[in-house]
Amino acid sequence: MEATKRTEYTQSQKMMVFILSMSLFGLANLFTELLPEFTFGPIELSISYLAFIPLTLVMLFNPLYAAFGASVGEIIFGDLLLGDFGGLGELEGFIEFTLAMYIAGLLVTNLNSRKQIALAAATGVLIDQMLSTVVDVGKVWFGIEEVEAVPGLPASILAIEGVSFVTEMLISGILFGIIPVMYLIPKLYGRIEPLLGIEPRQGRVKASMTEWISVRFVILSVFLMFVAIVSEFMAEMDINFAVWQPEFLEQFGEGYIWLPISAAAIVLIAVVSLGIQLKRTKTKDQRRKSA
Repeated sequence: MEATKRTEYTQSQKMMVFILSMSLFGLANLFTELLPEFTFGPIELSISYLAFIPLTLVMLFNPLYAAFGASVGEIIFGDLLLGDFGGLGELEGFIEFTLAMYIAGLLVTNLNSRKQIALAAATGVLIDQMLSTVVDVGKVWFGIEEVEAVPGLPASILAIEGVSFVTEMLISGILFGIIPVMYLIPKLYGRIEPLLGIEPRQGRVKASMTEWISVRFVILSVFLMFVAIVSEFMAEMDINFAVWQPEFLEQFGEGYIWLPISAAAIVLIAVVSLGIQLKRTKTKDQRRKSA
């Protein structure tokens, strides 16, 4: 099969990919809020996020808009609508996750290669968790945050974060990342794209390592990570703003979570319906021209 360039998107298609990713990942994050957590001392075992959803979207569609949409969806549906937005401190996770998912999408140049899909999925979660771990260790190491570790043994934070990193890679990276993605991509490839009026990728994509890992990309990534670290450090030092944690939401109880779930579901249905309508309109126009 001949190699082709990446599919060019119109502005409306980019917006639909963004909204689809935003609503799907936002909806998934809301459901993870309903799942139980298990704590063993300083170690927490829980499903942080369903990584296979953004990973699948960044591989099938435009990586930038899919990654950005997933991060925005987490903030809107998982934080703002639940009344748990940490303000400036949320910037760290936003940058780390967007960057990680974007790189994962760029790594896939052949959607028919399960090996490449698995490697890209693992890399995406690895980057996200690794950057998060480095920031968490840095906060304790520089005395910005205190942690209930072994008294008199600062190095214990490394053990705690190390165990947390391993558990996250096992749960989010493998169980809810690589395994579902390797199943979903072959099932959805060529079937979900037409729902948004987007042509599926055909064959391999011409993309060398130097095409996307450029000096400009590296510099921008380092700068964004610097901004993420500074914002998190400032938030921990109570130099924070734009925090949204209204007390009045507590009166609704746990049942309130179904309101943002319904909102995310409505947005998802709307964007899919719009995509189908645009596809039908495009098909009719093509038939008229051919006639």
